[in-house]
Amino acid sequence: MYKIFLVGLVSVILSGCGVIDYYFLTPPEDTAQELYQNAQASMQEKDYAAAIESLVKLGDRYPFSPYSIQGRIMLGDAYFLNKQYREAIDTYDEFLSLHPRSEQVPYVLFQLGVSKYEVQPAIDLPQDQVAEAIEHFQRIIQTYPETPYAAEARQYIEKCRRRLAEHELYIANFYWESGSYKAAWLRYDAIFREYGDIADVASLADSRRKAAFVKYQETAVGEELSPSRWKKWLDWL
Repeated sequence: MYKIFLVGLVSVILSGCGVIDYYFLTPPEDTAQELYQNAQASMQEKDYAAAIESLVKLGDRYPFSPYSIQGRIMLGDAYFLNKQYREAIDTYDEFLSLHPRSEQVPYVLFQLGVSKYEVQPAIDLPQDQVAEAIEHFQRIIQTYPETPYAAEARQYIEKCRRRLAEHELYIANFYWESGSYKAAWLRYDAIFREYGDIADVASLADSRRKAAFVKYQETAVGEELSPSRWKKWLDWL
């Protein structure tokens, strides 16, 4: 009878340990392969937030895993598809700095350029990221002309240059509306010369630079003939 009681007590203790382990011990971490496969499944389901979570863990826990290189690119893609362009830019940039000789460089350069094009703020703000995007696309065309990304890079260069031209037009229009006709004339003239290959932009800049020049001349003549200017000249004498 005592032996039966002892066996039962041991069984209860052991089962209790299992319960304790279940609730209080840290569960085993996913392997690098499991995290990568989880991310792949999440990407297919377009659950980009879940994919990002798995890929961040992959990079943090297993930075030297065979899955980490492709996982880094996938992380950039997940950010990109989730419209988190700034995070995508940081991720692609990091990949290029760590793996400059990877055969994936043309793809990453293209994604980086598109991310910088997409992240750019309203047209009234500086367009530095767009200018950098052009540099990435030009690098693809010059260094990797045989890749399928070269043709698309040319198309994006056209888009980027139009964005830059529209930004310059916005500034020139601001000068015009504020009565700064000389500044407007110089800006429109620069746009006409820089973006002459964009027909509608060049035509608009051409017509406005001529109008701004006329306004500037009229204003300059008016200032020369104004009584205040004559008074200042006489006072100086």
